[in-house]
Formats: sequence, C-alpha cells, structure tokens
Amino acid sequence: MPIYEYRCLDCETVFEQRRSMADADAAVTCPDGHSRAKRLLPMFASARSASNGGSSPAPAPMRSMGGGCGSGCGCH
Repeated sequence: MPIYEYRCLDCETVFEQRRSMADADAAVTCPDGHSRAKRLLPMFASARSASNGGSSPAPAPMRSMGGGCGSGCGCH
C-alpha cells in the first residue's frame, strides 16, 4: 500500500498516511484531529546537462578500472 503525504489546512501540519490508491483522495484527519487535509503532489527532480541544451539527461560519471566509482562522485 502506498504512503501519501498530506497537509492540514487548519494547522499546516504535514503528515504521511498509508492508504490504498482508491482512497488516496478520500477525507483524512490530521494527527491533531482536524478534518481539512489535502493530499500533496510528489515532486520529482531530474538533472540536465547544460552543454547539450537540456534536451537529454547528463551522462553518468565514468568508472575507474580498479573498481569503485571513479572520481566523478567526490568520494576519493
């Protein structure tokens, strides 16, 4: 069952609740007992390369031959 995020319109509390997809938009009560809560829409981020005009995703960092992730992530 998915977890949805809601914001109470009375006290501005943001909270999560596990609900079926069919009940995602049904009325929900916040932890403080208020009944006016709205489901928040999830935000997804994507990275784009400025060198190609933003038309496709940026390439992944290259891996080194000795294992590990190479120097692209800064862990070295």
